[in-house]
Amino acid sequence: MKHVEVLVVGGGPAGLCAAISAASAGAEVMLCERSDILGGQLIKQTHMFFGSEKQYAGTRGIDITDILIDQLKSFEKVEILKDANVLSVYEDGVISIEQRNKYFKVRPERIIIATGASEKSLAFPNNDMPGIYGAGAVQTLMNIHGVRPGHNVLMVGAGNIGLIVSYQLMQAGVNVKAILDASPTIGGYLVHASKIRRMGVPILTGHTVKRADGIDSLESATIVQLDDKWQQVPGTEQTFDVDVMCVSVGLSPLSELLFQSGCEMRFVREFGGYVPLRDKDLKTSSDQIYIAGDVGGIEEASSAMVEGHIAGLAAAKSIGKVHDDFENLYEDYHAQLSSLRAGHAGDHIRAGMAKASL
Repeated sequence: MKHVEVLVVGGGPAGLCAAISAASAGAEVMLCERSDILGGQLIKQTHMFFGSEKQYAGTRGIDITDILIDQLKSFEKVEILKDANVLSVYEDGVISIEQRNKYFKVRPERIIIATGASEKSLAFPNNDMPGIYGAGAVQTLMNIHGVRPGHNVLMVGAGNIGLIVSYQLMQAGVNVKAILDASPTIGGYLVHASKIRRMGVPILTGHTVKRADGIDSLESATIVQLDDKWQQVPGTEQTFDVDVMCVSVGLSPLSELLFQSGCEMRFVREFGGYVPLRDKDLKTSSDQIYIAGDVGGIEEASSAMVEGHIAGLAAAKSIGKVHDDFENLYEDYHAQLSSLRAGHAGDHIRAGMAKASL
């Protein structure tokens, strides 16, 4: 069995930043990523980030990945395991890992869970038909593998992800027939929505998918208007001839390891599902386990990176590895989080934090 000071589970934006900060404090770090590519959601994002310079504003997500990996590799006491699935967290703190058909155990002093989130689905007849994808799957096909998912697309969801992926589809030469959202208002930034509308794509709020049709794969999709009680309005159906439906209706935290480890969990609607309770250091009800990123509540990648830095610094400090500039960094990262969560757009995040705090 191998001993490590800080084990980071997840090599996305939160996990990479957690590993960087823990290593910068002098901790021995092991990073486990289930994919063979580091970066998580960042490697799918070809758009430029908002926020401030500290959150890489004006830099594309795919380029941020390279910046973070270069930083992480500059530390000697870092071990990166790709294709490595963390299977379990035992009561005595031992972690079991499977990597390329090999099984082994690790005993870390501290664990930072940064497993991210999974895409939610939408219930309608034939929703499992070939040609119906989650937005993340479409981004993976286009931005990682260079494959267009189809020719004519119906986008379901007008949040930031739905709007951004729609624009990326159009850049790839795909015809986006329409974007619809069950909500009466657009959930994403208006700057994204305006760009889509200028390109002639209708955004239909207050609509949902009634059914999908096709023989061997998707050939058409029928949508319907919703009333103010979210009920379908008969006679308002529209049918689109499409070979792809892209579903972007939200994310759910991937919190199975936290449940398994016995952390105190709570359902927080604003955060997309069950999340662990945490303190200001992002430590859970277990003294050994910290969290960062979407596993603790769905936010933007900028917030996930900042949370990763906080968790990495705090986890390292708890085992006596204190960064030389800990106080200044710690305060600055919390200030960045407050800025990212400020204003009306951050109302639901602040409400979720109040419910999820220890």
